[in-house]
Amino acid sequence: MTSSGYSPSRETTSGRVYNVSGGDWDSVFGSDPLHEERLVVNMGPQHPSTHGVLRLVLELEGETVTDARLVVGYLHTGIEKNLEFRTWTQGSTFVTRCDYLAPLFNETVYSMGVEKLLGIVVPERAELIRVMMMEINRISSHWVWLATGGMELGALTAMTNGFRARERCLDILELITGLRMNHAYVRVGGLAQDLPVNAVPKIREWIREMDKEITGVDKLLRGQPIWINRLKGVGWIGVEGCLALGLTGPMLRAAGLPWDMRKTEPYLGYENYDFDVPTDDGGDCWSRFVVKVAEMRESLRIIEQVLTRIEQTPGPVVVDDPKIAWPAQLSIGSDGMGNSPAYVNKIMNTSMESLIHHFKLVTEGFRVPAGQVYTAVEGPRGELGAHVVSDGGTRPYRVHLREPSFINLQATATLSIGGMIADVIASVASLDPVMGGCDR
Repeated sequence: MTSSGYSPSRETTSGRVYNVSGGDWDSVFGSDPLHEERLVVNMGPQHPSTHGVLRLVLELEGETVTDARLVVGYLHTGIEKNLEFRTWTQGSTFVTRCDYLAPLFNETVYSMGVEKLLGIVVPERAELIRVMMMEINRISSHWVWLATGGMELGALTAMTNGFRARERCLDILELITGLRMNHAYVRVGGLAQDLPVNAVPKIREWIREMDKEITGVDKLLRGQPIWINRLKGVGWIGVEGCLALGLTGPMLRAAGLPWDMRKTEPYLGYENYDFDVPTDDGGDCWSRFVVKVAEMRESLRIIEQVLTRIEQTPGPVVVDDPKIAWPAQLSIGSDGMGNSPAYVNKIMNTSMESLIHHFKLVTEGFRVPAGQVYTAVEGPRGELGAHVVSDGGTRPYRVHLREPSFINLQATATLSIGGMIADVIASVASLDPVMGGCDR
């Protein structure tokens, strides 16, 4: 056949014909056909190691990650948009469902923004309880991070111990608010109600239990060779990288910068508490583990100080302003201890004016002066901010949350590229993203 002028050839999809006998195959595939091969893997959107409905598109060369892209939005709830159709008070029941592992932080930062627009200051007792509730919530959130991260890395005892400790945190939150999650306990102007009569001794008992649980985690994991090898040197990012991406919270402190909103820009009287800001200079998954465990101990220190002050600070837990607070709330806080249900019934049953006013506040809501503010708190995952805009009506014009889960996820590619595919799991776990907050 070659004598008739035919030579082996191959036509490509581009239409170009290569002469095989002339050695053109090398120009098509190269000398090593497998050298440039890449494999694209979808991790998620429903995957045991993606901390919610998160999709990771990984490009691999063997077991090494060469590129990582994120796809979010699978858990979109439209919470921010829904806030525009609810009263300012009802907004608390929506924002609490964003980061569902840190609901009390969402409620507090939103309420602080509205209170700033109103120009009001909540009572001291309400501030104390807000601080205590957020620190309990911080510990609860960190336990979930440890439990889920331990499960994903094969440390199943860390998982069982972490969820056991978190259950005790939820017991305390339920005792005070009536709910385990999505509390809507922090309201504009103060709190929904005061502490129950038996709350303080139960919280002190809880502190002792948490101290034992944290000590147990240290004994279980801090010297465990497998745990150390899975975390040390994995998912590294330095201070410069954190600042470039806007990372805050444990991510930034684990890189060595002691930036904590409670210290750098104090709110709710945090400047009056004695506590440290844990840091580490490793910038890897191990450093984040060290920092978060230390943060739980510091939260216990703050809670102990709050309890001492609460016992010395009677008074209402909602601002004394009938244009904002419901009559029932004002009555409950009148004796400072929440022990006046009979008085509540008296007002609601005998005062027609109070009943009408209560009805109008519940159905129409109160008006907030036109303007916009930004408030921020130190959440479990970093700076949680609320940009609150009012047009002077009874409903928010716009509420936008600066959600740390969404911001911190930007670092996924930086933490993952160049590492093994198994290290992606450790890196994402160390970010501790909550997709409810990311996709709000």
